[in-house]
Amino acid sequence: MLVRGLRLWAHVGVFEHERRDGQWFELSYRLGADLSAPARDDDLAAGLNYATGVAALQRQARSLCCHTLEHYAEQILDCLERCYGPVPIELELIKCAAPIPGFTGSVGVVRRRRWS
Repeated sequence: MLVRGLRLWAHVGVFEHERRDGQWFELSYRLGADLSAPARDDDLAAGLNYATGVAALQRQARSLCCHTLEHYAEQILDCLERCYGPVPIELELIKCAAPIPGFTGSVGVVRRRRWS
């Protein structure tokens, strides 16, 4: 299962104003699950419900406050694991507007859990 481009408003950053005011992050993640049963049987219950993870991550983003992208990414991995169990997870978390003078790109981290 793949979710790409999930925009989350979260209170993460080194600077106090980033944690106080919040900012946009973009998340993409993959879950390594066997989807052959829902593909074969057209059975929603046999697959992974992407809406479950999206809603849980949106709730988490509203309450989270931390300093680093790495910590935020770890919290996301924990949240997805609570939703879907111990499946392989790979994520890319992007900070959309890093407060670096003269820099207009984005910064991010890639994290994996149980992914070979």
